[in-house]
Amino acid sequence: MTALPGPSRPRTGSGRLPLAKRTTPLSLRRLNRWQAESLREDLADLYAESCATPPGWEHRGRKDFLRRLTHDTWRPGFTMLTAQAPGLVGYAFGFPIARDGSWWTGFRGPLPQHIAQLTTSGQVFAISGTVVRPSERYHGLADRLQEHLLADHRALLGATLVDRTHRAACAGFRSRGWHDIGLLYRPPGPTVLRALVLPLAERTAAEPGDLAHPARVQ
Repeated sequence: MTALPGPSRPRTGSGRLPLAKRTTPLSLRRLNRWQAESLREDLADLYAESCATPPGWEHRGRKDFLRRLTHDTWRPGFTMLTAQAPGLVGYAFGFPIARDGSWWTGFRGPLPQHIAQLTTSGQVFAISGTVVRPSERYHGLADRLQEHLLADHRALLGATLVDRTHRAACAGFRSRGWHDIGLLYRPPGPTVLRALVLPLAERTAAEPGDLAHPARVQ
């Protein structure tokens, strides 16, 4: 469900992509499942605008997005964070991974021990979707949305699943510090997903350009 491109700009000496300075103020708003459902058409519009969909598949892509969103909103602990500048320019949503580890069902091979331990202790939060308007992708908005969600839930580890064939999205996550830990198979169908995790302790402070207009969380 993630609609993010791979990196296309030169990296900085630290290995991170340089951030463009914002020219408009940004505000963040936290939504529960009911509020997210009330905005479903706006959310789907931005998804369709931001996601590279083959010609003729736009309607199906939008329908699949709404179906997955509805499913996720009913997961315990679901939270969405939207960004306005002033209109909707991005959002991210997710939920705490259940302590029983069922979210990792289908993982190929043994799950790394430290990830299994963090899951059992309830300290892993799944980022189920991140959508950012193309014009906002180099303002560090995806990072900010995801990190706010993780901080809100006091998670020590972020986790997400990306279709293995979406190489640009996988590369985009890795360029922002996510670690590829292996493959996961999810029925129905032959879908093979890449499991990526983000250890919070490894995140560095935001670069100055990202804080030119501090976000206000409501």
